[in-house]
Amino acid sequence: MNKILVAIISMALFSATTNAQTLTIDAESGNIAEDQANCWAFGEIGYTSKDAQIVNGKWSMYSNTPTSLDPSACYIKSPWLKPGRGKITLTIKFESESEAKSRYIIASYIIYNAAANESAEGRFVRFDSTTFDLPLSTTNQEISFPVPEEIIKSGLPYKIQLSFVGTGGTSRYIIDDISMPGIYFSDPANSCLPIDNKADIDGDGVVDAEDAYPDDATRAYNTFIPGKSEGTLMFEDYWPRTGDFDFNDLVLGYRYTIVTNASNNVVELKGQAIIRAIGANYENGFGIQLDNLSPELITGVTGVNTKSPSWLKENANGTEAGQTYANIIVIDNVSRIVPKPAGNKFVNALPGELVLKPETINFVISFAADKVSIDEIAINPYLIINQNRSSEVHLADKAPTDRADTKQFGTQDDDSKMEAKRFYKDKNNLPWALDLPAFIPYSIEAKNITGAYLLLTKWAASMGRFYTDWYLDLPGYRDASIIYQNK
Repeated sequence: MNKILVAIISMALFSATTNAQTLTIDAESGNIAEDQANCWAFGEIGYTSKDAQIVNGKWSMYSNTPTSLDPSACYIKSPWLKPGRGKITLTIKFESESEAKSRYIIASYIIYNAAANESAEGRFVRFDSTTFDLPLSTTNQEISFPVPEEIIKSGLPYKIQLSFVGTGGTSRYIIDDISMPGIYFSDPANSCLPIDNKADIDGDGVVDAEDAYPDDATRAYNTFIPGKSEGTLMFEDYWPRTGDFDFNDLVLGYRYTIVTNASNNVVELKGQAIIRAIGANYENGFGIQLDNLSPELITGVTGVNTKSPSWLKENANGTEAGQTYANIIVIDNVSRIVPKPAGNKFVNALPGELVLKPETINFVISFAADKVSIDEIAINPYLIINQNRSSEVHLADKAPTDRADTKQFGTQDDDSKMEAKRFYKDKNNLPWALDLPAFIPYSIEAKNITGAYLLLTKWAASMGRFYTDWYLDLPGYRDASIIYQNK
């Protein structure tokens, strides 16, 4: 296998966050042999698709019944990686409460030693562990271990091993969504040994092992927002009135990929806007502002879905004219793209009505070379209400664009205070738009979202400090009877 292909395989096995690349494994391949071929190793671990054994998705991993405290008895071992700063995370639950005497997860790293053996695995170092209370919990638990600073600074390849140990009882570990900060550094074509870290085919100064575009000197890294999964934007379009507060007037799935070069300057921003629901009588638009970035820093915009409405004037580079900061109108009218079927009041918002397939808009924003650092990218999404360009709905405390009518702030139910940079909140700190870093369901038409998501009001009252996981599907968090089920 040539080095370009090896590098492509390597890049396919990690996702990127803002500060580091990340190795993940979640069993969704449904085939443990496939993940073994990508250099993951397993001891007494299998894959399962049984409903009672699922943590997330359609597949999870499960252990044999723990009978030993030896870390080599039952484990999941990563490929070789260059560790990054952050936390190793995973989600687990137990098969049953059982009569266990003990259950532990032990986190260890394995040092690379080319002369040690065929696998080049050297010294085994335990660096952390967690102990589980009895009786065991059968609900999902989030576990994390900070990556040791000494292996981050060394610059050498390591393997990370998570061992699932215990004694007594029959309850097995059910495991999912393992994430490890670091750069994939195994060569599947060479017995999964560390890859040659000196190759740099495109000569951009980023070795192929770390380069998402090893044959393109103008590109090097990908950063995914919100991360591995699709995010969710929800809008209420009666601002500055509260309205029915169902937050389904426009529901968009979204993903952004920021492509940067070897200097971590932005080359392009690739966006996806996925129209999932329209629970509105208004004909709304959708745009994004790149806060604090001049329109002149954009060289071009492609893929947006607009049909030259009278309220939209664009510069030659595809940004909206008359704006201090770069604004891109992604969709001028969502109801034009996904019209209501005959006899239906809304799109995917009322049970019993025809369910439509989500429509996806893929757009690309290109940047002037070496002018914008990735740290300068701040995406500010917003709704344009009923083809009235001066009426915008942004996320809480996100500034409006130059074309918004600021005289609406502080009127009716809105409690914005421009001098305090408080925007788009009511007196209870509830917003008119929500951004969730996951694919989540939304309220049925005319059903208040605070009844669907039972901790949302407490989250808002705390100014976002507490109940930050209010949107998750956990016991006591949701009333499923008023949440739209897309079936």
